[in-house]
Amino acid sequence: MAWLEAVPNSGSESRRYRLKNPVTLEPVGDFEAASEHEVRAAVEYARKVQPDWAGLGFEARGRFLQRAVQQLLERQDEFVATIVAETGKPTVEAFASEIVTSCDVLTWYAKRAHRILADRTLPVHLVKNKKLRIAYRPLGVVGIITPWNFPFVLSLNPTAQALMAGNAVILKPSEITAFSGQLLQELFDAAGLPEGVFQVVTGDGETGRALCEAGVDKISFTGSVATGRKIGEACGRNLIPCTLELGGKDPMIVCADADLERAANGAVFGAFANSGQVCISTERVYVVDEVADEFTRRVVEKTATLRQGTGGEADVGSMITPTQLEIVERHVDDAVARGARVLAGGRRNPDYEGFFYEPTVLADVTHEMQVMTDETFGPVLPIMRVRDVAEAVERANATRYGLNASVWTRDRRAGAELAKSIEAGAVVVNDCMVTYGVTEAPFGGRKDSGVGQVNGEIGLRSYCHAQSILVDRFGGKSEASWYPHTEKKLSRMKRMVRWVWGTPLGRLLS
Repeated sequence: MAWLEAVPNSGSESRRYRLKNPVTLEPVGDFEAASEHEVRAAVEYARKVQPDWAGLGFEARGRFLQRAVQQLLERQDEFVATIVAETGKPTVEAFASEIVTSCDVLTWYAKRAHRILADRTLPVHLVKNKKLRIAYRPLGVVGIITPWNFPFVLSLNPTAQALMAGNAVILKPSEITAFSGQLLQELFDAAGLPEGVFQVVTGDGETGRALCEAGVDKISFTGSVATGRKIGEACGRNLIPCTLELGGKDPMIVCADADLERAANGAVFGAFANSGQVCISTERVYVVDEVADEFTRRVVEKTATLRQGTGGEADVGSMITPTQLEIVERHVDDAVARGARVLAGGRRNPDYEGFFYEPTVLADVTHEMQVMTDETFGPVLPIMRVRDVAEAVERANATRYGLNASVWTRDRRAGAELAKSIEAGAVVVNDCMVTYGVTEAPFGGRKDSGVGQVNGEIGLRSYCHAQSILVDRFGGKSEASWYPHTEKKLSRMKRMVRWVWGTPLGRLLS
């Protein structure tokens, strides 16, 4: 039942794998895992070509990204076919999440990086004889390790940011979706990107470890908490920065005044899009008691209308890996054993040979169940009724995760205030799963959900070192703190300290 299997490679020490389609279980293709030597060679090559790439400037680098957009438009059907074959996504879902978003990402950074990363001059509040300039310098060579749930856009997005900042990039895509990752190499090669500026190294966990140890200047990782901890440890040991976008157990709070039709539609989409294999999927719902019955009824009705498959009009596709399918089964079985009721789904879809699990709605759930505490990452929507919003917030925060959340209320202002009480890196009011798709919005988790933020100005600047440049303005022969030290200087400094921080006027000006 393996979707990824090792292929015997007689007479060679290289590691070779065969990928299988999660829908048909038929082979997609074979690939070899890059060795430690090959990874280091790629980094060395990138190191040589990176200065020339950075020297091109923002406008020239942006033109390469704009050419990539045109290439993507020309080859969109071909790219979608590869993504669908590896992931089992419905065609419409693959196009919307992978192609549309990628076009926006490439264009947004190509057009705006020059403004976001331009040198800035800031006033100096105390040392008025200095002028401060901040220059955003590229880090050098960035290693990017990406997951299998959105294999194209989650690889392209950090790559676009790193490239526009002037870095060279080594991408290591998930071994489960290696061919979707290789599409980026085809895309940037077709766009004419200089050789070596962007390289893909396919492989397994050993390849990923090699990249972390190969002398890169940053690692950007999206994936599991367990792997994120290992990468964070490696980066700490090597004294390089890292961005870790990890798992989530994202809560949805439905207030008594919510538009229940919109909330039910959002809950169904938020839980079942990409078969629930989204780090910001709606993984648990807390609905205020007085509207719980009606909300749940609508959710169950809408779930019953979903069409499973991979064709152009399918709503919910397959799971991508059998391992994840088994986790979903385990969570549902545990919930049922502890008293949860299955209102929809609750089993593998018997109509398909592949990794299909029916969209599932659970009621009477508790926090003693895995489905309410551990990341399920599958098409399961557990609904818990609560007394009031205060209890909903308390339960929403009772987790080791803190990536995303949603609040549903007709009072938008109250919703925005309520969002601030939720311990999550991002909160959406009256919508779901849109934060990552809003390019301007910083995205990153709290607690076990990660370190650092991606996207927008913060994300783009994270691929740079903010270099402070202080310039003397007046050119005197000496500074007040320079040698020689004298009692007279000490007396002057004491008077200055008393005036600046000990008087109302001084504190106002300081």
